Amino acid sequence: MNTTNNTAHGEYKVPGGKLVVVDLAIAGGRMTAVQVSGDFFLEPDSALDTINAALEGLSIATAEAGLAAAVAAALGPEPRMFGITPEGVAAAVRRALDAAPGGDDPGGRA
Repeated sequence: MNTTNNTAHGEYKVPGGKLVVVDLAIAGGRMTAVQVSGDFFLEPDSALDTINAALEGLSIATAEAGLAAAVAAALGPEPRMFGITPEGVAAAVRRALDAAPGGDDPGGRA
C-alpha cells in the first residue's frame, strides 16, 4: 500500500482466491486512472475493463460496500470470475485509498 504524489496502490488476497492489486490516481476527490490487476482470471477478458470503468470517477469517500456494489452492477451476471469477487476488488481499492495522503479525509486529497 504505497503512495506517490496523488497515486495509490493497494493489495488484497481474496480468502480462498487470488491476489487483487489496484493502482489508481486521485484528482478532485475522485478515483482516476484505475487499474485492477492480479493473479485471477475473468471470462471474458473485457470484464477487467468493465471493472476499471466502474471504479473510474467514484468518490474517494465511497465505502467498501458501495465499491463492491458498483463493480457487481457494472459486471452483471455474465462474466465468470475465478479467484476474484467484487468484494475483493473493493477491499483492495479501500486499502489503496486509505493509504493515500490524507487517509480517509476526502478534503485532504484534492
